[in-house]
Amino acid sequence: MPSTQEYSIQTSVSGRYLLQRPSHSGPAPLLVGFHGYGQTSEDELSLLCAISDSEQWLCCSIEALHPFYTPRGESGANWMTSSHREQRITENLHYVVAVIKRVRESGSVGDTLCFHGFSQGSGMACRAALLGSYRASGLMLLGGDIPPELTVNERAGSIHLARGNKDRFYSQEKFEHDCARTRVAGLPFTATLFSGEHRANEEYCNAAREFLATVYIV
Repeated sequence: MPSTQEYSIQTSVSGRYLLQRPSHSGPAPLLVGFHGYGQTSEDELSLLCAISDSEQWLCCSIEALHPFYTPRGESGANWMTSSHREQRITENLHYVVAVIKRVRESGSVGDTLCFHGFSQGSGMACRAALLGSYRASGLMLLGGDIPPELTVNERAGSIHLARGNKDRFYSQEKFEHDCARTRVAGLPFTATLFSGEHRANEEYCNAAREFLATVYIV
């Protein structure tokens, strides 16, 4: 019986990201966000703008490289599946580093860099902070866990972990486990358990805004 062999080949795929620049003209802190499964960069940019001071932060929302149609027929994207996971992680990291490099070269960007991830995007935010080329001042995770294979260390900067108390996807057990991992690493962190589901709401945005104010002090 003939055997099947599998191969990989590198190809060029264009990524997409959105920017919202601050109202002032000086160097701005950079807030880079990663959306959840089935979302788009517009979804994450709206969240970044809701939690940040638009007069201070340069918001950058990066869209995942793998688009698809959701069950509702809407266009969305995802960061990876379990198939060829390590290869996708490497490709995603190269992509994120290239976006940040382009943003830093094209505008007035300060030294402060904070990563934000929602749901599936939390894993990408962690990898960008802990494995990427640019050192973070802060790492913010909403409704998603720290990938178990990563070593939490000072490259993440200050950490904000958040969960809605009715979240069916990111359990209280996982939330407490992530808090424990961060505590053991000896990193400064804030844990927010807000009244809500698997999404941001006003209570979360207020807590996230307070955290960002500690990451970037004017």
